[in-house]
Amino acid sequence: MHRIAMLGTGLIGRFYTMTLHGQRRSDRVSIAYSRSPEKAKQFAADWDIPRHTTNLKEAVSDADVDVVIVALPNHLHEEAVLAAAAAGKAVLVTKPLGRNADEALRILRACEQAGVFHGYLEDLCYTPKTLKALEAVAQGALGKVLWVRSREAHSGPHSDWFWNPELSGGGAIVDLGCHCIEIARSFIGKDVRPVEVMCWGDTQVHPIQAEDHAIGLVRYESGAIGQFEVSWNFRGGMDLRDEISGTEGTLWLNHWLRTGLEMFTAVGQSGYVSEKTESNTGWLFPVADECAALGYADMFTDMLDAIDDGRSPRETLYDGYVVNAIVDAAYASIKAKAWQPVMLKDWRGVQGETNTALLREYDANHLLVKEERMPDGRLKRILRHKKTGVISQVPG
Repeated sequence: MHRIAMLGTGLIGRFYTMTLHGQRRSDRVSIAYSRSPEKAKQFAADWDIPRHTTNLKEAVSDADVDVVIVALPNHLHEEAVLAAAAAGKAVLVTKPLGRNADEALRILRACEQAGVFHGYLEDLCYTPKTLKALEAVAQGALGKVLWVRSREAHSGPHSDWFWNPELSGGGAIVDLGCHCIEIARSFIGKDVRPVEVMCWGDTQVHPIQAEDHAIGLVRYESGAIGQFEVSWNFRGGMDLRDEISGTEGTLWLNHWLRTGLEMFTAVGQSGYVSEKTESNTGWLFPVADECAALGYADMFTDMLDAIDDGRSPRETLYDGYVVNAIVDAAYASIKAKAWQPVMLKDWRGVQGETNTALLREYDANHLLVKEERMPDGRLKRILRHKKTGVISQVPG
């Protein structure tokens, strides 16, 4: 059983606490921290938390606390993590880890130097559908993963600081792209080095100094491509989708829209429907269990079990650092309008992996390029000669 300091009482802190206090869990938030006395008091009352404070060091140093969750705006992550690490507490940090890779690396090193447990709260890598899909990929169902496309789009963030790049570190890329990038890494292999990024981003709708829409490609040493599509301009709810393509199969995931629960109402559903839903009339797509659907339940089970078991969780702060480095390269690519290298000062994965095509033997002289069943029932095979490289076909 763990006693937790929740740093931050906004939307993400609410989702985290809702998860931790739900389903008869024994782990509890024992102190809540907010910069606002009114919000701290109300949050504690809402979730039956015995203590609340506006003093960060008081929260992380509380004698009853063994885990600190950082659910604060991006520009406050470093200060909070350094204080928690200095207090010797396990540290769990919401995404993105930092506003840039240098900040993320300082956060990572502070935890490692203090010898404290650390976890990266990347919930969308823990959705039930994602975990099931990752299991299938690990068992070889898709063969070699070639391409992962991940999309997150909605009408924009809920708090003012997201829209200020000095506080957030950027726009839709650092806010939503961090999810998509880590999802792709999970399927491609987190030990496979990201090499370079090509990205377009622009401000299409909102009067801000950051991108509200972006599309990017991340090339990995294995030859795989991770593609992210992010937007703060999408109307009609929140669009969370992933596609994974391999040499032997394909996976499609839809996490939020068209998930099997659809409702039409002419009079409206009073109150909250689901995150980022813009209307409560017409066709609605309620989510049966948001904490489970967004991955929070399995994420905290993994994190807290990992502390108990003395192991690393599925997502660590090192993963957050790599994501920040890829995000930095995306922003550099937007400026340069060209591919930009991913600058990793600390790489812990496979070194020098090469992109090798999967060679399938047909006979002593030929490799099999493709085979296809034709409408008339014949099986056509496309071949490549091993020595000459000549492409030919074998009629069915």
